[in-house]
Amino acid sequence: MAEGAGAHGVLLEVAYDGTAFHGWAAQPHVRTVEEVLRGAVLALDPRASALRGASRTDAGVHAEGQLVGFDAQRDIPARGWVLGVNQHLPDDVAVRSAREVMPGFSPRFSNRGKRYRYRMLVDAVRDPCWRSRAWRVPALDLDAVAGEARAAEGTHDFAGFRSTGDGREDTVRTLSRVAVEREADPRVVSVVVEGNAFLYNMVRILVGTLADVGRGRLEAGAVARALDA
Repeated sequence: MAEGAGAHGVLLEVAYDGTAFHGWAAQPHVRTVEEVLRGAVLALDPRASALRGASRTDAGVHAEGQLVGFDAQRDIPARGWVLGVNQHLPDDVAVRSAREVMPGFSPRFSNRGKRYRYRMLVDAVRDPCWRSRAWRVPALDLDAVAGEARAAEGTHDFAGFRSTGDGREDTVRTLSRVAVEREADPRVVSVVVEGNAFLYNMVRILVGTLADVGRGRLEAGAVARALDA
């Protein structure tokens, strides 16, 4: 739907458990967050525009506050969008809040940054309670991981930290923060990555590299060497 008279811009904050989703972006024959959320929005406003997500996510990735914009023809208050859309959503995705924005507003190009939190369960024995919430590693040298994380901060060419399916020519990205944090459960370690934008699977590959240094599979300085290369 093109912008026009009567259009109302809506911005949703969405949370979801990504376990049963094949990521954010709609794809044929698989269940995605965009497809499920779009169906719920259309149930309230059949003439609503396509959704504009702040970012794509991979299969199995969860979100605590992903922003999604669209244009509506119906003039529904923010609380009405929250309650109405949630009535048409399954238990693993929910609209947490809504507000009015300018028609055509895109959170992808208007956000101040994005934050990923990648959790690792440091435990020699698997724990079913963390099965879909963390990557289990038997042991991890946190000092080594933290040292590698600091090397990733700043503006670099991250071409070495993307999947082969990413064909973008511009691979320079700025990471404002890469931090290693312990959570309330002392077995759980988070790698928090904040930046302006990311390449395809960039965070996953970066965290895997950090973990490989922490597990002794790669020598210290692996991140810096990959960035230099």
